[in-house]
Amino acid sequence: MFGEFIKSFRLSKDIGLREFCRKLEIDASNWSKVERGFLPPPQDDEKLDKIVQILGIDKNSETYTELRDKAAIDAGILPKDLLSDQETLNSLPMLFRTVRSEKPTPQELEKLINKIRSGS
Repeated sequence: MFGEFIKSFRLSKDIGLREFCRKLEIDASNWSKVERGFLPPPQDDEKLDKIVQILGIDKNSETYTELRDKAAIDAGILPKDLLSDQETLNSLPMLFRTVRSEKPTPQELEKLINKIRSGS
């Protein structure tokens, strides 16, 4: 997910692997493993910001958010902004069950209906 995303974006900007790695100050063989999904993406903010800079991605763009989300997901963690929102965290079990095609409890459905009605 992350690796394919970065590779595709990198190639669309006509930036070769070695040039990208030189600018990122990372070994090309290791980065190739990230792009192929054999190694997890970096989670370090500085490294991700450097990738964004090299690729010319605007930090206020949807592409930036997508890059950060894919980096977190491929590393097996939830994006930081979701972890800081307690209401979102409390809703995740229902989301997981729904994605797995498991029915939410009547109490969870009622809570969701009330939330929708209140507009929050």
